[in-house]
Amino acid sequence: MASYVASVTQAAHQAITSLLSAAQVKPGETISTAVPVKEKAANETFTFENISGKNVFVGIPGAFTGTCSAQIPAYIKNYENFKEKGVKDIYVVAVNDVFTMKAWKEHLAPGGTPIHFIADDKGAFVGSLGLLFDASVLLGGPRSKRFVIVTEGNEITHLAIEPVPSELTITAAEKILPLL
Repeated sequence: MASYVASVTQAAHQAITSLLSAAQVKPGETISTAVPVKEKAANETFTFENISGKNVFVGIPGAFTGTCSAQIPAYIKNYENFKEKGVKDIYVVAVNDVFTMKAWKEHLAPGGTPIHFIADDKGAFVGSLGLLFDASVLLGGPRSKRFVIVTEGNEITHLAIEPVPSELTITAAEKILPLL
């Protein structure tokens, strides 16, 4: 019975990932500005409807995971370098709940950081970008691919997606900075 439940759960996660993921976005297209996400509280949502200027979205598979915890400190450390390149805001986005994202932010930057840690708890925002994958074997369900999107307003000007979500090659802060 347990193996049957596990296989049904796996099939459900794959179906949900397929349903939530639109076609993968490309440079020149726009990010969805109507999908609600969370940053401060579980009952407080916002959208990117009024986003302006140059922004960087860093999609990660999961807070507190090894590669993600190795990736994000470089964005925190290089925040001023991103600002010098004209970046208005940096958003770290994960398919995690707001409590986990807040705890991870505090863990990575106990003194604070202006970088926004965004909880896409239902995967709707990442799904609208077409950047979900089925990570149920390791992380229990659909998660964000490891990506970086640079936008001007809501228009995508640059997109980098790691071929293997557990690796950090083209989405490291040091790789993105020269592209701005």
